[in-house]
Amino acid sequence: MNRFEGKSVLVTGGSSGIGLAAAQAFLDEGARVVITGRDETALAKASQQFGGKVIAIRNDAADLAGSKALAARLAADGIRLDAAFINAGVARFSSFADTDEAFWDAIFDTNVKGAYFQIQALVPLLNRGASIVINGSINARIGMPNSSVYAASKAAVISFARTLSAELIPLGARVNVLSPGPVSTPIYGKLGLDAPALEATAAQIQSQIPIGRFGTPAEIASTVLHLSAPESAFIVGTEVIVDGGMSQL
Repeated sequence: MNRFEGKSVLVTGGSSGIGLAAAQAFLDEGARVVITGRDETALAKASQQFGGKVIAIRNDAADLAGSKALAARLAADGIRLDAAFINAGVARFSSFADTDEAFWDAIFDTNVKGAYFQIQALVPLLNRGASIVINGSINARIGMPNSSVYAASKAAVISFARTLSAELIPLGARVNVLSPGPVSTPIYGKLGLDAPALEATAAQIQSQIPIGRFGTPAEIASTVLHLSAPESAFIVGTEVIVDGGMSQL
């Protein structure tokens, strides 16, 4: 299919994991794709992987000035958006006892404040009928130890799907959240665990997934595309959970 032929799409955090898979899926269906990332090396590698077919822009989701600069760059290039996947985020975990203000701010500045103001900056660039998909997490739905701050940040963006849709729907735009469960992405390698501890953690998580395995980035990307396409125009202000049954069964 070529559901996005002639359409322009933004994927924030598009240099690895779910964002990378989503960018590839959009490309495969004919979209002009812009990806962002804060790591220059990862961004360059992703651009090379895509054969230079994407517009790659360095951007830190926690930098509010950067949110405006990204929108200005797109406007200067004459790009108006038909879809935006607000995917950039951080996943860090800490016990309640060990959490401090700096840890809180690092997560909320990116996952909540960054997402909110990036969407605000992009609104003037949205074509009528545009779809915004925010990457949430099932952590907002389950009581996993050591995830209180991360889970709260994702609960906030789930709320955005409702409140921002209510404000943007007169403009013809809609907002939804995709909440993945455990997915095989490089994020697990960034938890600061050694190999045995990482393997044990993965096994413990997998034992809680009814379907018996981690999801793949491509499986999440397919749902991103569905929520971004005209076929889902009647899906507004809601959360779609893709977690192998982990939070439901």
